[in-house]
Formats: sequence, C-alpha cells, structure tokens
Amino acid sequence: MPYELKGRNVLVTGGSAGLGALLSTTFASHGCNIAINYFNRIEPAQAVAKECESHGVKAVVIKADMTNCDEARRAVKETVEGLGGLDIVLANAGWTKFSEWKDLNSMSEEEWDRCWNANVKGPKALLTEAQEIFNNNPDGGHMITTGSIAGVSQGGSSMPYAVTKAAQLQLVKCLAVSVGPKIRVNTVLPGLLLTEWGLKYSEERIQQVKNAAALKHETFLDDCVDAFVMLAKNTSMTGMRIQVDAGLNVQGA
Repeated sequence: MPYELKGRNVLVTGGSAGLGALLSTTFASHGCNIAINYFNRIEPAQAVAKECESHGVKAVVIKADMTNCDEARRAVKETVEGLGGLDIVLANAGWTKFSEWKDLNSMSEEEWDRCWNANVKGPKALLTEAQEIFNNNPDGGHMITTGSIAGVSQGGSSMPYAVTKAAQLQLVKCLAVSVGPKIRVNTVLPGLLLTEWGLKYSEERIQQVKNAAALKHETFLDDCVDAFVMLAKNTSMTGMRIQVDAGLNVQGA
C-alpha cells in the first residue's frame, strides 16, 4: 500500500545545497513539512526554506554538524520541536575530500574518522534518535540515506569515502532487519552529480566519467530525487539500494 507523502514531516540533512536542496523542495512539493539541516551557511538554507514554504508547507532550518553524533541526535529533536513530529529522515549529509588513492597517507587519521562519522555513525545516530518516534507513528517511519557508487566500486573522491560508503550500505541492511516492521531503511546510490561538489572535478575528469557511463551523461539530479520519492512511497522495500548512475557502474548494481 503506497505511503502518502502529504502532511509528513521530513528531516533532510545537508539539505541546503545540491542534491539536499532539491530533495527538500521536491518533498515539499509533495506536501511534506521540511526541516533543512545545514552546517555553516544559513543563507542558502533560508532560501531553500522559502521555496519549500511556497508549496504551502512548513519549513524550518537547523544548524548541526552531521560528523558529530550528538548534533545529529539534536537535529532530530529540533525537527520534532519545529515541525511537530517526524516521519522521514533523508540522511543526505556526508563528508570527503579529494585525495590521491595511491598515497595511503593522503588523508589523516582524523580525516578518516570524519568520513566514518559522517557516512556511518551519523546515519545510525539519526535513526537511533528517531526510532521511538517512528514506532509511535501510526504509519511508522523511514530513513533513506544518500549512498554512492563509490561504495560498490574502487573509485571516487577518496579511499575513505569509498570505504565508508560501503560500510553505510551494510549499515542500511543491518538496520533494516533490526528495526522493522514499522520502520523502513533504504539507500540511493548516485553516480556523478554535477552539484557544487561534483563540479570540483576537472572538466577533463567530468568528461571521462560521462564517456565511461553507458548513457554517456552524468547522473541527473531530478532522476536521483525521483528514486528517493519512489522509495519513500513504497511500503514493500527495506534494506534495499537503488543505483542511479547513468550506467556508470553496471557491474556493481
């Protein structure tokens, strides 16, 4: 039975830019109230909130660092306070930096930990805090993470990112079999998204990735967001991944 999105309360981490911003405004267009989490730039978050409100829904902005589990838990609490409840968590925030794979010291121990916190411990903290709320909801709750094809391949911005996105995929599966039947946990694995972050790749590298994809283009943001909407509505899927990558990594799908 499809899950009706209208009237749901949604927390979008990393919701002020790129994929997160489009997730926020798209779910608002489906009638959801939105809590937009941001880290350090309030103006973009406020602009996204204004666009969400244009759809006749409530929107709040929440400053929190998703590499810190205490702040992740606080974001859930502030969402409930600001919106009056919580039905869906879109765990979109992550962390990486461009580094050289062949140099095993290209990222420090602290940076490895930051990747682990953002991409694994953060989503787990979000669901842990939301679990009781979800179980008390008549229709339960749902967390969808933003994964990456880096987690099912050997490439991407950094080795720690690929390793921790692989761990996040396993986390999604482990959580899914642990928190049902009222809670669903799924993930979307995008390929190259030409967001503010994706555009930090060189033009040459971007073209190489497009050429390597079976469909010869990047992952379109709208197509990626559609996968989140589909998963949010689908009450027969949990522990699943949807790979949206223009055929960049067919073997890993």
